[in-house]
Amino acid sequence: MRLSFLALALLSTATPALAQDAKPAAPAKSHAEMVKQEAEAGWATAPVAEQEVTHRDTVTVGSRRLPYTESAGTLTIRDIEGKPTASMFYTAYTLDGTKPGTRRPVTFFYNGGPGSPSFWLRMGSFAPIRIRTTNPEFIRPAPYDVGPNPDTLLDKTDMVFLDAIGTGYSRPLGDMKPSDFYGTDEDADAFAKAILRYATKFGRWSSPKFLFGESYGTLRSGALAYQLQERGMALNGVVLLSSIMNYGYRQPGLDQVYLNYLPSYAATAWYHNRLPDRPADVATAVAQARAFANGPYMVALAKGQSISDAERDSIAYQMSRLIGLSPDYIKRANLRIDLPRFQKELLRGQARTIGRFDSRYTGIDTDAAGERPETDASSDAISGAYIASFTDYLTGTLKYKTELPYRLSARDAAGWTWNWKHDAPGRGGGGGQNNPNTAIDLAAAMRANPYLKVLSMNGYYDMATPFFGTENDLGHMMLERPQQANLAFTYYPAGHMTYLNPDALRQMKVDLSRWYDDAISDARSSTPPVPPTSAAAAGPAAAGPN
Repeated sequence: MRLSFLALALLSTATPALAQDAKPAAPAKSHAEMVKQEAEAGWATAPVAEQEVTHRDTVTVGSRRLPYTESAGTLTIRDIEGKPTASMFYTAYTLDGTKPGTRRPVTFFYNGGPGSPSFWLRMGSFAPIRIRTTNPEFIRPAPYDVGPNPDTLLDKTDMVFLDAIGTGYSRPLGDMKPSDFYGTDEDADAFAKAILRYATKFGRWSSPKFLFGESYGTLRSGALAYQLQERGMALNGVVLLSSIMNYGYRQPGLDQVYLNYLPSYAATAWYHNRLPDRPADVATAVAQARAFANGPYMVALAKGQSISDAERDSIAYQMSRLIGLSPDYIKRANLRIDLPRFQKELLRGQARTIGRFDSRYTGIDTDAAGERPETDASSDAISGAYIASFTDYLTGTLKYKTELPYRLSARDAAGWTWNWKHDAPGRGGGGGQNNPNTAIDLAAAMRANPYLKVLSMNGYYDMATPFFGTENDLGHMMLERPQQANLAFTYYPAGHMTYLNPDALRQMKVDLSRWYDDAISDARSSTPPVPPTSAAAAGPAAAGPN
């Protein structure tokens, strides 16, 4: 679009006679104005007719050579009358020999945001091809290390990666507006329709079906699991990676967010060797912080301004030994350490900041003053490599062709605003929420479907969606013992995108393989799973991190 404006400008300067008679140039349009003008003109619109390109390849997992078909295409979703409302872009990986009506599992993957496409999971996690990453540092510029993924899940499940409407190549159709899809419930509805369409088009209704969401994608999964079940598609399992199920805790003035972050602060301080009595491993540091957060720290914060000076001093001293900040700094912050302050303060003496998505990464600001990082080092370190390698893969390997620009975020387009209201199930016919908590939806799905397995996968160094907050959200679904037995937690020495750490990715594959086997075998059993009699059902605080 910008090139076309530039071409017109060059043409006018090349014809002096016309230029002399021209009116004064209009003020330059903003990016948002140009995007809006293009949308209104109907340029580069998404196709109503579904498209697909395919490519065949192989990957080796263990000693097995797996031939597969990789595809890129669109799914047209429609309203109840059959009117096309949106085109959702996907890439899929299907083991050769898979036919309609198969009982081979299929898993639907998506990232979060809200407003993010799914190329992060697609290029980094369990597809048969991925970009390989190693140390927590800036990835060298091109050429990038992209190749076969020995930790792919293709030996366990076919995979479909979906881009939310308004992201990637996914777009509204006809007279539909972005606001028709930009919202908690609107977004879940679009994904439900796309998944139902995929199952119908490719004959996957008899397949065991799984959801795999990352970040905001986990909040989507809670609502989506319930919506799919209400529409006749009972799931076998839901994987929650780096979860945020409840946005209510992030309102200003609420103390739960400080409790949620404390174990992540402790893990980060352990990693950067900022603890005076550093435990032998990160799991021990986290366990100590959990106990403190669930006990003295919770009690102290509940007292607000009425806390005594002696108790404030004691809490600050204990926090200091757990998270590596000075007691004086902690007291000046009223015992409540906001994330940006922790990112800036922990390594201030070294003139370094720590990452938000992954606190193993460090950055350099203009100076060591101030109270928040100028940028997120963990995002800066990987974004260019992921974007470039995905674009090369899509256009080079898959040879997918479209005039649409691939949107790296729906927030880049005109009309971006998100409707956070959510109509949650239960309590006599639904309950309206202004800050969504879809753990309620997931709990309703688990109560109705006794075979539904849920796996929560967490990174110790994830500062965007702290794992202790996830434990709190999922620990308050009010499940009975049989449903609690279907909920499991795993933990990894990594950040928000746990798969950046190759050791973590390898262990994730091991854990997921076992989990898929259990979920499918339980579904084939003639009786629902029996709740365990051990303490494992008590949740992560009792069982401890894996």
